[in-house]
Amino acid sequence: MVMQSEPIIRRKLSDEVFARLKALIETGELQPGDEMPSERMLMERFQVGRPAIREAMQALANMGLIEISHGERAKVLQPTARSLLRQVDAAAKIMLAASSDSLEHLKSARIFFERGMVREAASRADAGDIAALEETLKRQQAALEDSDAFIAADMAFHTRIAQISGNPIYTAVSEAMLSWLKEYHTEMLIWTGRENVTLTEHEEIIDCIRRGNPDEAEQAMIRHLERSRTLYAPKGR
Repeated sequence: MVMQSEPIIRRKLSDEVFARLKALIETGELQPGDEMPSERMLMERFQVGRPAIREAMQALANMGLIEISHGERAKVLQPTARSLLRQVDAAAKIMLAASSDSLEHLKSARIFFERGMVREAASRADAGDIAALEETLKRQQAALEDSDAFIAADMAFHTRIAQISGNPIYTAVSEAMLSWLKEYHTEMLIWTGRENVTLTEHEEIIDCIRRGNPDEAEQAMIRHLERSRTLYAPKGR
């Protein structure tokens, strides 16, 4: 019988510290809102130096498990869909920058996602939801001379539709996709009269949601996103 080689890999001290601290959070010994032990306490507990502790703590922060504030003890965070998706922000933007196909795939995925979200909104929206959408539209109408504010209100409008579902994962996905697309928003294409088309389309979507018609809401959203997908283009184009 031939034995395959199975080398034992020695881990860095910071990796070992990270694993132990992560286990404390996973087992509930450290709860969301709890302060992490001080660096000195951790150095004494694990018998390692300060660099290993700091590297491990930064790794935990990068995972969204703790929050590090200057001059204060780090605190354990409650993981959320939003914090989890934020961890892939940098990688997602690199992927999009590396391939125009990835941007097109993201735009198609957004249309598929928002078709479902607006159907859900048309089925579930109450008077408060409609009022919130109308208020967001008013903000956008007031921002015709400010492209940054106009785009921010546009993003808020679409995320508000996702919020009507009551599912925080849908809301987080909406926020993530819109933030990734924002990097490719071509302002030159907006400020040529098309901003008024966007406002009209948003009004139509709200009307369909108000009337509780999922089919018409879906078709209105598809028309809106298919028309506006040209507003997102690779940089330099």
